Amino acid sequence: MKKTKKWMVMGITAALVFGLLAGCSSNEEKESSGTDEKGTEQGPITLTWFDGNTKGEPFTDAVAQQITEKTGIEISIQQPTGNPTEKLSLMLASGDYPDVVVMSRGDASLDKYISSGAFIPLDELIEKYGSDLKDMYGDTLTKTRYTDGKNYYLANWYGLDSDPVFGMLMRQSLLEELAPDKADGSEPLTTDEFESLLKQFKEKYNTIDGKESVPMTMNGENMGANLGTFKGMWGLKTYYDNNGRLQYDVKDPKYREMLLYMNRLYREGLIEKEFAISKTQTWIQKLTTGAVFSTPGAYWDPGNGNAALKKDGGEKNQLFAYKVVAPGVDPGQTTFGPRSSLGWDAIAITKNNKHPEETMKLFNYLASDEGQHLLLWGKEGEQYTMVDGKRQPDPAFLQSFKDNWDETVKTSGVRKWLWFIKNGLDPNGQPYDMAVKYQRSEVDELAIKTLGDSVWDTAEYDNLNPDGGTPEALTAQKVKDIMDQSITRAIIAPTEAEANAIFDKMLEDMKKAGDEKVEDIINQKYVQRMELWGNK
Repeated sequence: MKKTKKWMVMGITAALVFGLLAGCSSNEEKESSGTDEKGTEQGPITLTWFDGNTKGEPFTDAVAQQITEKTGIEISIQQPTGNPTEKLSLMLASGDYPDVVVMSRGDASLDKYISSGAFIPLDELIEKYGSDLKDMYGDTLTKTRYTDGKNYYLANWYGLDSDPVFGMLMRQSLLEELAPDKADGSEPLTTDEFESLLKQFKEKYNTIDGKESVPMTMNGENMGANLGTFKGMWGLKTYYDNNGRLQYDVKDPKYREMLLYMNRLYREGLIEKEFAISKTQTWIQKLTTGAVFSTPGAYWDPGNGNAALKKDGGEKNQLFAYKVVAPGVDPGQTTFGPRSSLGWDAIAITKNNKHPEETMKLFNYLASDEGQHLLLWGKEGEQYTMVDGKRQPDPAFLQSFKDNWDETVKTSGVRKWLWFIKNGLDPNGQPYDMAVKYQRSEVDELAIKTLGDSVWDTAEYDNLNPDGGTPEALTAQKVKDIMDQSITRAIIAPTEAEANAIFDKMLEDMKKAGDEKVEDIINQKYVQRMELWGNK
């Protein structure tokens, strides 16, 4: 009799467990939690999670709690001390991986993590548990496949961001004085017009508030932004497409034109002489003095500099981004907005993860429309309300991001855990990134107006360099060093003839270093990628 009762109890328990599992198999609203061998609830699963972008905050804020409530998973953040790239290398060497790794897609060790088996393939997990994820990512999943055709990571900040990046930043109040017809950004400036503006400024303003005026300064610590801006004027991209063969961008004849233009501005005293040794902090300080007319860079780079200028002289006193177009370049073919639709980061499950199915369910929830709004907007009724079917942020909460960004993120949890982030608009036509894009500043709005048509997708050219640790990777580094040193020297050369000579010597030294071998690999990888994407 006791035996019969025991089997009845076991049968009822099994039915209950089966029913519970069936209930948990549907969408992201169902929780997944740990169980022992008998099916007894053990509470939330804890996943160890490496993310070099986090600030070491515990996963305990209101957004984190909501994630755990929805998914049955808690996250233990492993904050790297020192350089995240070094930590990634140490983990790879030791095999001591956390359950989940978030790393830069451009990190040289990404391929090693995949080829060594540290990251598991996700295709079957996505197929079983990633229905929302598949809907959100679309063909991004195709484009992030490895050479074997499998997905080993999910992109973060994916989807083409429609915002531009670089522009020639100019003080709008001064531009209104010197070229009032150009100040509203409706029409681009030519390089000749821009050069003329710099000269007019220099002649009109020998000093400003007792400080020597600076027609143009540059952040010597961010040559990528400086060159990115000038490359945008000439419509240059990551590589020079020379009749179907990708070559280093400096081999494009237009690149030489660009450098000679920069050299002319420098020789004419229109670019600050000491720019090459200027650090970011020094650059910002110079902008805040009000003595600088222009600087190349991303339109958001001035940051605190613009805040100080606005406080001193109002909105128009700030540096706004404008389009300057080189001779023979279609204004619509400028390339001021290099953006990758494949995003910044790779998020992967490691082979040490004991709960891959539950982890993928978590991924699916976070990547879903609901999950994205939780991460980036917060909780309905607290950080926002629904009005006529659309989200309306609490005005005080929205303002708090402007008043004290870091404190707002830390205390609210909104925009703190930036995973599986999708650029662009939600199904209601509202931006997913509420804090940044719901209410744009005047600087943002003009940049979008003047430079929005210059955004282009870099994805097909991303990460084509030789694999780290190979002889060709060392060659690629030598070639890069030659370019970095030569380009700055060409800009500051005392004569155009010497600038040309430095440029010629650079191309010669690159060839001696073996740049064509590197280009061979770049082209091989490019062809493989296009085949993988189905674009033969």
